[in-house]
Amino acid sequence: MEFNKDLIAASSTPIVLAILAEGDSYGYAIIKRVQELSGGEMEWTDGMLYPVLHRLERLGYIKARWEEAESGRKRKYYRVTARGKEQLAEERRQWQAVDKTLKGIWKTLAVPAALPAGVPAW
Repeated sequence: MEFNKDLIAASSTPIVLAILAEGDSYGYAIIKRVQELSGGEMEWTDGMLYPVLHRLERLGYIKARWEEAESGRKRKYYRVTARGKEQLAEERRQWQAVDKTLKGIWKTLAVPAALPAGVPAW
């Protein structure tokens, strides 16, 4: 499924912060975790993830460190900071409000959750 770029951009901060709240991780592992959590529907790329990581680091929401992997290759690991955990809580409150609103709209309009391709919603 192809996701709207605006939706991906808007959801990237809470997704990355939530994944890092599970534990420290590196870029490729974050990409794989997004794919796993979305049931394979969301496929992030390096080019999408790394600008998000750099922005979150500039904002003080995450910190990075270099470590050597078992293979001998260096990896940049990221961890969420206390400030990042506060931001994650705020992002969660906002997304829950959006989710509640959309669920109400879908229910009110009686729009099926999944329409066949090419079928208008109303």
